[in-house]
Amino acid sequence: MRIGIVVDSACDLPVDYIEKHNIVLLPISVRIGEAVLADHRDEEATLSFLQAHVAERGHEAETTPFSVNQIRDLFLDRLVIDYDHVFCLTISKLRSQIHENAMQASFAILNDYKPVRQAAGHNSPFALRVIDTLNLFAGQGITAVEAVRMRDEGANVAQIRARLEQLAENTYGYMIPRDLYYLRNRARAKGDRSVGLISAALGSALDIKPVLRAYRGNTEPVAKLKGFEPSVQKLFEFAARKVREGLMTPTVCVGYGGELAELRALPGYNALKEACAEKNVLMLESVMSLTGMVNVGKGAVAVGFAAEPHTFSA
Repeated sequence: MRIGIVVDSACDLPVDYIEKHNIVLLPISVRIGEAVLADHRDEEATLSFLQAHVAERGHEAETTPFSVNQIRDLFLDRLVIDYDHVFCLTISKLRSQIHENAMQASFAILNDYKPVRQAAGHNSPFALRVIDTLNLFAGQGITAVEAVRMRDEGANVAQIRARLEQLAENTYGYMIPRDLYYLRNRARAKGDRSVGLISAALGSALDIKPVLRAYRGNTEPVAKLKGFEPSVQKLFEFAARKVREGLMTPTVCVGYGGELAELRALPGYNALKEACAEKNVLMLESVMSLTGMVNVGKGAVAVGFAAEPHTFSA
């Protein structure tokens, strides 16, 4: 059984990991004014676009996920030939149209694949499963890495599906934005009232940073801390404690809205890295997706892992 894994480009994983494990991307395009970039998880292209456009006008960006027809064509041109079963793991459907597009495309794919496979010499059936990760950015990476691990260990489709659906319900994506004014302006541009005008202005004046949590499809602030670097340190130290207590998968994903050298210089980073090494937990760090950066701003930090139900504590 040849099992394929598909993610959208909002999923924060390093490009070398994506390429090594043959993970297929559904790119999300970002438009700022006349500038457009399809996000293929190319860190150099993302950072260039960040410097040129996102920092100043990113809050005005429009994001366009792969359409129903583009997803259908990707599968019928390639994936129904290369694989027998595909898991398509998407950003939370409450945050993007891509899950709905993938669901709609799946009906056409399953209706039209047979002659394509037969022409390629495959007479066995093809199947796919679209799974809402219920998370975003670094949090999306957790289910993808587990799918790779189980596939490589020879797990069957039913085992992988059950595990991914369980993990989606227990994955936490924590995030700290660097610039609350940017977050407010982005929220206003999207009609999202979750970050209020007055609270954003007050938070910036007092250097208060919210700790945002993505969990089971919802994104909400779970703490307010003073100062960006001290806040990030507390987040990293909290994640390190969860690693030592025991995660549901041996993976932590970290995304950063800028150069990774800046991420590694942040206080608390080494504490998290040491905890992961001590517990044989794979720590995957990547430049945050372009989609992530235009939504939460340059310099934001995101950490994802799967764990038993808990509350954030600094």
